[in-house]
Amino acid sequence: MQTQVQQLQEQMTAMQRSFDERMGVMKNLVEQNTDTVNKVVGAMQGLSQTMTKQQADGGTKTDQLSGQIQSLNDTMDEIKVRLAKVSKQLEDMQGAQQTLSAQQAAQQAQQQAQAQAPPPDVLYNNALRDYNGAKNDLAAQEFSDYVKFYPNTDLAGNSYFYLGEIQYRTGNYQQAAQSYDQVLQNFPSGNKAASAQLKKGLSLIELGKQDDGVNELRHLIQRYPHSPEALQARDRLRKLGVATSAR
Repeated sequence: MQTQVQQLQEQMTAMQRSFDERMGVMKNLVEQNTDTVNKVVGAMQGLSQTMTKQQADGGTKTDQLSGQIQSLNDTMDEIKVRLAKVSKQLEDMQGAQQTLSAQQAAQQAQQQAQAQAPPPDVLYNNALRDYNGAKNDLAAQEFSDYVKFYPNTDLAGNSYFYLGEIQYRTGNYQQAAQSYDQVLQNFPSGNKAASAQLKKGLSLIELGKQDDGVNELRHLIQRYPHSPEALQARDRLRKLGVATSAR
């Protein structure tokens, strides 16, 4: 995990360096276009003053100067469009840089929290002890910490299952179904898969989603036909008055 964290830090540093370089280029483009606009505006003002003077003197170059001013107007309009595009790109880059900074801050906070977290075996055993002692709130926090800090270990599946059990105990069937589903989706070959599918089905039935719950129990019986969980699933289906398999 330390290697992964270090690689992520190196990637974030490289991205930051790239953003800084691109920001410098974009700022230079904005400054160059702004200088060009200022020069065009200055030239237009000079031509306008010259044309006004010649008109007052009855000069014959008014039409020529008008054409030059129109050309400068067209040039300035084009530069304004380019400047708007560059400014938009600069804003997008600044937004991306802010997002990167926020990600770096979140990563640092997570690293600090993980550095303070107990070792995985200690954290899991503490959570299991508190769960068996019916200290639901404390156990839920510890199991949540486990899946937060050690999401890719085998015991993360067990932690999701016990989170579901705590939620089921307290009648939070919606959240329980989601926790059991985490076991089924991410740890389908784990030792809690059959129990998680049973309890997910029961949770859905408690939520009034009987058809979905029945499908989960039937799938459990099909997948683990000789398991204790399959016996419980058959018993629940019999009480509901439905067949154990779809017809």
